[in-house]
Amino acid sequence: MALIVKSAVRAKLKGMRASEDFFKALDKAVADLIANAVKRAKANGRKTVRGHDL
Repeated sequence: MALIVKSAVRAKLKGMRASEDFFKALDKAVADLIANAVKRAKANGRKTVRGHDL
């Protein structure tokens, strides 16, 4: 399942191009950030993930 929207990322690249492996790596990085944020929230006894969990 893709977590990022390629067109939104391309808009932020401002004239740069991105290879398909960039999007795969970015998607994995986002998934890892989310997983770590969930772990932190659970460790603090919360069911709500907050910005500072990132």
